[in-house]
Amino acid sequence: MASLNSVSLVLVVSSCFVIALGGNFYQDFDVTWGDGRAKILNNGELLTLSLDKTSGSGFQSKNEYLFGKIDIQLKLVPGNSAGTVTAYYLSSQGPTHDEIDFEFLGNLSGDPYILHTNVFGQGKGNREQQFYLWFDPTADFHTYSILWNPQRIIFSVDGTPIREFKNAESVGVAYPKNQPMRIYSSLWNADDWATRGGLVKTDWNQAPFTASYRNFNANACVSSSSGSSCTPSSTSSSSNSWLNEELDSTSQERLKWVQKNYMIYNYCSDSKRFAQGFPPECSINTTA
Repeated sequence: MASLNSVSLVLVVSSCFVIALGGNFYQDFDVTWGDGRAKILNNGELLTLSLDKTSGSGFQSKNEYLFGKIDIQLKLVPGNSAGTVTAYYLSSQGPTHDEIDFEFLGNLSGDPYILHTNVFGQGKGNREQQFYLWFDPTADFHTYSILWNPQRIIFSVDGTPIREFKNAESVGVAYPKNQPMRIYSSLWNADDWATRGGLVKTDWNQAPFTASYRNFNANACVSSSSGSSCTPSSTSSSSNSWLNEELDSTSQERLKWVQKNYMIYNYCSDSKRFAQGFPPECSINTTA
């Protein structure tokens, strides 16, 4: 089976080409909704999303990606952000879609944001892990990264891994590897569930709520109908290293530190939810 999987991955990757993108929102993204509430500023170096009582806003990437390392710097809604959600994620389309999620759940002033992560494979998600952050994500820009290769997905914050989701096809778990995904981001009102399970509502007197983005970078395979091969770009001999990247011992220790001190929910520890037994990938995706 290993050889068949390897062949299929080679075929999938060969329909893409590697590109290293950096930093211009006009070139890399389209504003998709919000009726003027999403703005690209500073000659394409800054993008802002706003939310008021009428509407939120959002954008998506022009390209579709199949594996890559994707970074963006984000400064979240400051002050009383309760009820708001800032979502930044990769997703394909359709009922059997794949998805890799960062979602930032707002809170009352002085209370921490919750960073919510999830992974969907062939339409199945429910793989939530949630974290507090070790800094104020509203005071400055911080880098949020997704490394996605055929072996694993690694979520990182400022270069520190917070979650690793390993390919668990060996135990029958679908893994995102065949469907190209776009990058999406949105700022929207979710006060029916986002803050304390919906108990705390959005204070519209604080509107408009604004999140800011800069320094997008994608070193990734871009889906292409031309069949160009996924080969390293000419700018760097190591530009394709993410295709086989894994956590070294130092990164594994940092991951354990985050999960010990800042993880507040892990579906693989929720015995009430999974009284009949944990999902099979939980045995592979442990950090202990």
